Amino acid sequence: MTTTMRAWVVREPAPLARSPLDLVELAVPEPGPGEILIRVLTCGVCRTDLHVATGDLPVRRPRVVPGHEIVGEVVGSGPGCVRFLTGDRVGVPWLRGTCGSCGACRAGRENLCARSRYTGWDADGGYAEFTTAAEAFAYALPDGIDDLSAAPLLCAGIIGYRALKRAALPPGGRLGVYGFGGSAHLTAQLALAQGAEVHVLTRGEGARRLALDLGAASAGDAREHPPVPLDAAILFAPAGEIVPVALAALAPGATLAVAGIHLSDIPRLDYQRHLFHERTVTSVESNTRSDGEEFLALAERLALRPTTHEYRLDEAPDALAYLDAGDVRGAGVLRVAHRSTERR
Repeated sequence: MTTTMRAWVVREPAPLARSPLDLVELAVPEPGPGEILIRVLTCGVCRTDLHVATGDLPVRRPRVVPGHEIVGEVVGSGPGCVRFLTGDRVGVPWLRGTCGSCGACRAGRENLCARSRYTGWDADGGYAEFTTAAEAFAYALPDGIDDLSAAPLLCAGIIGYRALKRAALPPGGRLGVYGFGGSAHLTAQLALAQGAEVHVLTRGEGARRLALDLGAASAGDAREHPPVPLDAAILFAPAGEIVPVALAALAPGATLAVAGIHLSDIPRLDYQRHLFHERTVTSVESNTRSDGEEFLALAERLALRPTTHEYRLDEAPDALAYLDAGDVRGAGVLRVAHRSTERR
């Protein structure tokens, strides 16, 4: 196997106009104990990658390789690996590792572990030809989902699934979705498949058309009121100014879940208008491994498929620019390689 690989690194976080990513040649990483070496097939382009590249999130690993929606095949393993064989197809998500011993981990809330680590932020990710991952945090992927479609499921889909649970949407209820990128368009499909009435509020005309094509009951501007009171809402856009708008649109007793890892400042809230009548606002932090397992099983059973836009590995900056432009009509995915036909 080759000893070097192409990879994008964040040279120094900066606005995209200043080209913060460099395409470089690196040594293929060596898997440590409990780690698998993965040949990257596809890698989804997530808004968190944008936050890492532009500096909205603090630097945790200098010159990190971004990317945490990784579909690949196992080509090697370190000591102690028992789950996967060479040639197996795996998915690598955002959550890379936890301590396993703190109160949160013991309570089944590993997403809140203070020592949690993340792919493409604490350790190199999937904007590369090879990567490593702890096999305990990798997923076996359903055979019925192709490499391109599987990538966005590994963060956009899983986080949207957790956000939908946190929003506590009642059966058959009316869900508001603010922002309509990779995660939101998958969450809308999941909610619709479960019998919800979905109302999408987003700034992009193309995103609104996609929402209606997928079955949303309405699609309007994020700063406008939906046509009906909402039984739950999820904010995917990293825009704090939308929080009071979304809270004012909630029915009594409803919940707003804020799904992003980064959010701009929230304006002052008015208690009577935004929070009274037992309205709730909650955040969503990462996910547990069981969230991912539950969602991937649902995605296969319900035949959830993301709308994707394929890019080559060397087009990663273009994919991030597409995401940053705002009128996202689906999920960007880097095509790094095609699956080997021969199992080793």
